[in-house]
Amino acid sequence: MTQLEVAKLGHIGLVTPDIEKSYWFFHDVVGLEEVERRDGRIYLRAWGDFEHHTLILIPGDKAKVDHIAWKAKRPEDIEAFAEHFRNQGIQIQEIEKGEEAGQGRAIRFKVPTSGHPFEIYYEMERTKSPEEKRSRLKNQSSKAWARGISPRRIDHVNIAISPDPEPTQKWLSQNMGFKMREYIKLNNGMIHGGWMSVTPLVHDIAVMREMKYSGPRFHHVAYYLDNWQDVLRALTILREHDITPDLGPGQHGISHAFYTYVRDPGSGHRLELFSGGYLIFDPDWEPIEWKEEELVEGLFWWGDSWVPGTGHPMDETTEA
Repeated sequence: MTQLEVAKLGHIGLVTPDIEKSYWFFHDVVGLEEVERRDGRIYLRAWGDFEHHTLILIPGDKAKVDHIAWKAKRPEDIEAFAEHFRNQGIQIQEIEKGEEAGQGRAIRFKVPTSGHPFEIYYEMERTKSPEEKRSRLKNQSSKAWARGISPRRIDHVNIAISPDPEPTQKWLSQNMGFKMREYIKLNNGMIHGGWMSVTPLVHDIAVMREMKYSGPRFHHVAYYLDNWQDVLRALTILREHDITPDLGPGQHGISHAFYTYVRDPGSGHRLELFSGGYLIFDPDWEPIEWKEEELVEGLFWWGDSWVPGTGHPMDETTEA
């Protein structure tokens, strides 16, 4: 049997204790488009996202991740994944068509090595924007630069695990088809962080070592902007709204990308505004190893940086 493999990152559902403030941040400041409101949930996407949503804001008592969703390659893969996971003793939650706005049948489960809540779906509406928001360009879902920072699309997620992320990195590779692209190896042999993907991106997901908390944690979701200047423009927009980033600007060594990080004031969930990077097309790609003494350069080639585990705001994560 050919190994099962997901196709791409689809969306993320974030629980927020102040949904109106979170909506203000992601809609007014970041510039995501509202697609639908239903059952207290707000569905949003960027102007280059075609599926119904890439972000769901969910009201709740405390900030946490409701689920991280991955699109399957074929409709029949939903049941194939469900059977594969049940054979491992993983409890599967069936999500019926329409239970999540715009989405067909899906399954949810917790990654057995970390406890992170994942979803796998295939069917998703490609909802058209209202006429007044629709771009004349047929190859984007909404007008660009209509409001706020205006990123193009969702890019990746970064999850954190204590004390050892390597079992989860291996599980994702063996059970969902993720390929290791770059990683940091500590002198004691532990993998501090791994950047993994199923697409040509350097990472659809990063799996990092949690330095402060136990249990499954969430570090950030990233949205992609077309160029570095857009990230600098975003910093000005953030400051106009009296929002101070956690970190940035700067360039990552791993992925080559230009970055800044900022937290949603309604929840504390972190957003990375991300541009640049490189793509991988080689099927025989060899993962790139960074050593412990290269850790900071790997994470932050130049610009604003931090050393993990030193009490910097970037050490703070939310519950997953």
